[in-house]
Amino acid sequence: MFPPVSSFARKSAVALGLLFSPILLPAQNIVRVDPVIKTMTEQVSAQELERLVRGLVSFETRHSLSSVKDKKKGIGAARNWAEAELKKAAATSGGRMTVTQDKYIVKADGRRVPQDTEFANVMATLKGTDPTDDRVFLVSGHIDSRNTDIMDVTGKAPGANDDGSGTAAVIELARVMARQQFPATIIFVCVQGEEQGLYGAKHLAERAKKENWNLVAMLNNDMIGNSFSDETNLKDNTRVRIFSEGVPAFETPEMTALRKSIGGENDSRSRQLARYMKEMTSRYVPQLEVVLNYRTDRFLRGGDHTPFSQAGFTAIRVCEMNENYQYQHQNVRTEKGIAYGDFPEHVDFEYVRKNTVMNLATLSNLALAPYSPEEVGVVTSNLTNQTELRWNAPAKGEKPAGYYVLMRDTSAPMWEKKIYVEGTTTTLPYSKDNYFFAVQAVDAEGHESLPVMPKPLR
Repeated sequence: MFPPVSSFARKSAVALGLLFSPILLPAQNIVRVDPVIKTMTEQVSAQELERLVRGLVSFETRHSLSSVKDKKKGIGAARNWAEAELKKAAATSGGRMTVTQDKYIVKADGRRVPQDTEFANVMATLKGTDPTDDRVFLVSGHIDSRNTDIMDVTGKAPGANDDGSGTAAVIELARVMARQQFPATIIFVCVQGEEQGLYGAKHLAERAKKENWNLVAMLNNDMIGNSFSDETNLKDNTRVRIFSEGVPAFETPEMTALRKSIGGENDSRSRQLARYMKEMTSRYVPQLEVVLNYRTDRFLRGGDHTPFSQAGFTAIRVCEMNENYQYQHQNVRTEKGIAYGDFPEHVDFEYVRKNTVMNLATLSNLALAPYSPEEVGVVTSNLTNQTELRWNAPAKGEKPAGYYVLMRDTSAPMWEKKIYVEGTTTTLPYSKDNYFFAVQAVDAEGHESLPVMPKPLR
C-alpha cells in the first residue's frame, strides 16, 4: 500500500508535476520512480566525468604539500580548478548555490605534515528552499593524491581513480542538481588532506559539530571507478560496496545499554543509511548492485567518513567492488612489463557514472523527504504475540502524508516488508521478539525519510 499522490501538495519545484509510474517486477514488488529524479539521473554523463578526471590528472600531482602558487601544477591549481568547475554549476542555480574554499591550518604532526600548512576544502552549498528546514546532506570525494612515498610532493601522482573518480562525481552531482530545488540543504565538497591523515574531513566534521549543523547523512565517495582487479583478474562494473559502522564509534553508555537490550549491533544509523542507499539504487540504477559491507572500512585503510562517524554523524563510504593495487598509491613506472600508476586509462567511466547516479538518487530522495518520525517506540510492557508501535510526527517540516513500518527477520540484511500507516500508532500481528521493526515518514509523492528503530516502551 502506498500513500496518496497529491497533484497540489508540492513542497518544491522538483516535486511539481510528479506522476509516479509503477513498474511491476517478477516478484510482484512495485517500484515507485520519481520521474523528475529519474530525469536527473539520465543527465549524469560518463563523458563529463571523464573530462573532469582528466582535468584533475593534468595537475600532475595533487599532493596536499605540493605547490599552492603554481598555476598549472600542484594542489593549489587543482583546488582553483575545482572551484571554477563548481562555480559553473552554481551559475545555473538561480543564486541558491554558493562556492567557497574553506581554508584551514594543519599543524605539524611529526608524521605526514612536517610543518604548519594551509589546506582547503572546496565546497558548493545548495541552499534549501524551505527556511524552516535545517537539515544538511553532504557528499564528498577527496581531491588530493599520492604515489608510493607519502612524502613525495613533486613526483607524478595522477590520482585518476584515487580519488579523481570521487571528486569528479561530486562536481558532476553539483552540475546536475544545482538547477533543481530541494527543501533541505545539500553540500558538495572536494576534501583535501585525506592521504595525509583525513585532515579535511576532520576539519569539516569539527566545523559541523561546532556550528551545530543538523547533518542527517554524509556520503563519502573514495575510489568508485575501477572495475578490474589485479591478482584475481575480476572484471565487474555491476557491483559496488558500501561500508558502514555497526557499533557506533560515538556511543554513549545509554546507547550501549539500548543496543545490547534490543540486539541492535546491525542497526546503527549509518547502517540504515547504507540500506536506504541500496534500495534507492535498485530503483534508479539498472545493472548496479549494492553490496553492504559490514565494516567501517577495509583492512589497513581509512576514509573521510570516519571522522564524521567519530563525531556522532551518520556517514558511509562508497567504494568500488574490486581494487587494483597496481594502480593505487604507485609511482608512475613500467616494471616487468606492468605499467604502474593511477591513470584515466584504467578508469571505467560507465562504472563511475552508475555510482554517481546512485549518489544522486539517494541525495534527492532524502532531501525531498519529510523529517524522520520522533520518539519511535515499541510497547514491551505486556507478554503478547503482537507488536504495538508508537511514534510522534516530526516537529519540523511539512507534515508527512503517512508512515512506513518496516519489518524484517532478525537475521535478514534488508527490510522485507513495508506496511503503510496514516496515523502514529499501529498494532501488527507479528511478535516483537521475532522481528526487527523501524518507522520512516513518507510524503504525498512517495519520498521516504531515513528509518528510525524503536526503543522499548515499558
